[in-house]
Amino acid sequence: MTTSFLADICQTTAPLVSTNDSTETTPDRESVKVVIYGSKRGVNNTILTLYKLGFAQVNEWSPLLPSSNPGEVMSILTRHIVTN
Repeated sequence: MTTSFLADICQTTAPLVSTNDSTETTPDRESVKVVIYGSKRGVNNTILTLYKLGFAQVNEWSPLLPSSNPGEVMSILTRHIVTN
């Protein structure tokens, strides 16, 4: 598996991502959702791989949810990013 998508494009001193579950909306933040679709095994393996790469904690993803395709599930990760 390639990890080129994890390249650090810009380095700043301020964190760009917050995992705070607050629903408070501010002008300089927005919600971004990451969705994984596939078999139960494929989705779980991808979540574990992303955890090992430091992308997100396993418990930050939603429980497996049925998708519109038979035999397929999905899991959603919501991040709050700084937009300014």
